[in-house]
Amino acid sequence: MANEINRLLRIMARLRDKERGCEWDTAQTFQTIAPYTIEEAYEVADAIEREDMEELRGELGDLLFQVVFHAQMAKEAGHFGFEEVAKTISDKMEARHPHIFGSEGGVMEESRWEDLKAAERQADGSTSAMDGVASALPALLRAQKLQKRAARHGFDWPDTEGPRAKVVEEIEELDTATPDQRAEEAGDFLFAAVNLVRAYGIDAEEALRAANRKFERRFREMEELAGGDFEQRNLEQQEELWQEVKRREKARL
Repeated sequence: MANEINRLLRIMARLRDKERGCEWDTAQTFQTIAPYTIEEAYEVADAIEREDMEELRGELGDLLFQVVFHAQMAKEAGHFGFEEVAKTISDKMEARHPHIFGSEGGVMEESRWEDLKAAERQADGSTSAMDGVASALPALLRAQKLQKRAARHGFDWPDTEGPRAKVVEEIEELDTATPDQRAEEAGDFLFAAVNLVRAYGIDAEEALRAANRKFERRFREMEELAGGDFEQRNLEQQEELWQEVKRREKARL
């Protein structure tokens, strides 16, 4: 395994070589590579959802290459190298699992995990509960994380009644908003919807991903039932196809 890691590091160093490297690779920066890193992470998640282990192997390699790419650029700038990246995550995992690598014992419950992470942030000079929630996260996921952080400090409803009322309130405000207010009110509504879903103990990101898959599957089946003329059908006829797809789903259960 060490031989293959070293081989990958050598390949990356050669690609970034100013005289003998690849023109595209040598022109890249942290900022230009970051979107590719995010894209590769999503492709890993997609392969996992489809349970395609062969593709997952390749996508994990692509994601690893992104880590190596960033580490090589950092090394060239005199910041750190791949070895320091590996050491940092190893140190972090040992510190966050004292019941495994230390003498504390017990089990790693979510509250204990969050306490350890909070202690790390405080040691790094954190001044707010909101510190450390990456701004580049997908908006839905970030909303959920921000709400969970606030909840850990007592800023949360005790049940689903408060979040439900807030969703209704935000819908009404969106309905009455002026054109220049609608985007903000739409954001407030989505944020409130995430909070309601969280109150039910449901991961909003996973729930919406599942809903996306279901919608795509149903739409594709509608197109198949339409026999190639889906766009030519009016909305009422398309709705009939939608209901037929749902009936077929129930029959298959």
